Amino acid sequence: MIALLFVSTLVSLITTGINQRIMELRLGHSTVLEARHTVVLGWSDQIFPVTAELVTANCNQPRAVVAVLAPKDKVEMEEEIDARIPDTGTTTIVCRSGCTTDPAVLARVSPQTAKAVLVLPPGADDGDTHVVKTLLALNAVAAEPGDAIVVAAVQHAHNRVTAQLAAGPRGRVLAIDDIVARLLVQTARQPGLSLVYQELLDFEGVEFYTVAAPTLTGCTFGEALLSFTTSTVVGLLRENATVALNPDPATTIASSDQIVVIAEDDGTAVVADAASCIDEEAIATAVPRTPTTERLLLLGWNRRAPLIVEQLATYVRAGTTLDIVALGDNATMPSAYDATVAPQHLDVTMHCADTTDPRVLTRLNVPSYDSVIVIGDAGCTPTGAPVLTQVTEADDRTLVTLLHLRSIEETTRQTISLTTEMTDDRNRLLAPVRAGADFIVSGRLISLLMTQISENPSLADLFGELFNAEGSGLYLKPAADYVHPGSKTTFATVVASARRRHECAVGYRLCSQAATSPTYGVRINPDKRQRVRFTADDWVIVLAGN
Repeated sequence: MIALLFVSTLVSLITTGINQRIMELRLGHSTVLEARHTVVLGWSDQIFPVTAELVTANCNQPRAVVAVLAPKDKVEMEEEIDARIPDTGTTTIVCRSGCTTDPAVLARVSPQTAKAVLVLPPGADDGDTHVVKTLLALNAVAAEPGDAIVVAAVQHAHNRVTAQLAAGPRGRVLAIDDIVARLLVQTARQPGLSLVYQELLDFEGVEFYTVAAPTLTGCTFGEALLSFTTSTVVGLLRENATVALNPDPATTIASSDQIVVIAEDDGTAVVADAASCIDEEAIATAVPRTPTTERLLLLGWNRRAPLIVEQLATYVRAGTTLDIVALGDNATMPSAYDATVAPQHLDVTMHCADTTDPRVLTRLNVPSYDSVIVIGDAGCTPTGAPVLTQVTEADDRTLVTLLHLRSIEETTRQTISLTTEMTDDRNRLLAPVRAGADFIVSGRLISLLMTQISENPSLADLFGELFNAEGSGLYLKPAADYVHPGSKTTFATVVASARRRHECAVGYRLCSQAATSPTYGVRINPDKRQRVRFTADDWVIVLAGN
């Protein structure tokens, strides 16, 4: 009887301990015992594209781990991720529950042994403050940070400096509003550019890589442009970790330099001379074009609108007009605009109207504008604060506006050069626009940038120059400026022609396939030996100065 008593007591203690351990695991309070894993801190709609891209990036790694920490129930997080990303391949996704600003809780995901830490913005009004506190907590939990790269994102550009100080030298901080505004303006002036960025930023197609090429030491950058047949050279990574995009073709490559390429994988970037594929007779000379003034239309107003206006002024010629139509009244809208920096090269006129009203769009004669930008309309107050704060409501209004613009296109049989900003990528799939239209989905865009930088920290400087109006950027230019229309020639010929103009040709877009999914005529990093017949309506995608 005594033996049975002790055995039953022992069994009871073991059962209780096991139940407590199971409950602890279920609540997500245990420590992740991993190394060289990726940590994602925070929970928002960006968690799904970030996780999906990390799964794609880790497809060639046998035992990759992504640890997610957020103030949310562990089982609920796992169910939501499993519903949105059913196939995680070789990647194991581990969820832990807790506050990301508490150093003791942060230790559960072992950030000190991770290869990368991504801090997602919560999306609330105090989201930037939460990101800064999370970065400070990271410094507290990891006394010796190691070699982990920290990538964070803040909404407002003026909070970027504060977040960068909190992140420290190993951190990279992205300003969401600034990047989205820059891309909206660049895409509005270069239709089809959003498709190019989408191809370059996700891990399913081609991406930016840095590779060592010792055989090119002492060669010029112009010679390196034609030294890869299946990869596209776009710049140099210097010894001091700075990136030089599209340097002068006469620049000499040092032994410590690495080559920045666009390739399907870093293993495919193999030196192979393509100079023998050049067809000199097919190279054309570009006809100089005189810059002209433009008529631009901005439908909607939100916190990014002042940045969009400021960026437009850096690109356009003096005398260009911009009409802004948004919610508000005749007293508050001018006050909201006056709070921004008045552009010198842009004549701005503000109109108080509802962009979801078809009568308003009809009176505007939308097809007469050179470019139209549609953003989520949150309205204006004298201080510029949003009237409508719900993201879903702003996207819903954008969808209604796009529906009326599509009706105008069908009625007038004229194509509207349209660039649209949305927050939720699922709403983009509902948009009633023509196939291949330009969309900048802010949440997905920042998610792609964060995952790219987490895999290769040097890309932070590269993207910073791409999105800067003063640096080298991506442009779609007429193919007739590079090769004679109608001739079937190799892409190496296009690269050689662009080199004479101090540009890097990275791809092309065929007009005949512009409405055909999934690429819509865009081809990035084609084989330089491939022959293509260009027409006068086709475009060459180049990396060039402004």
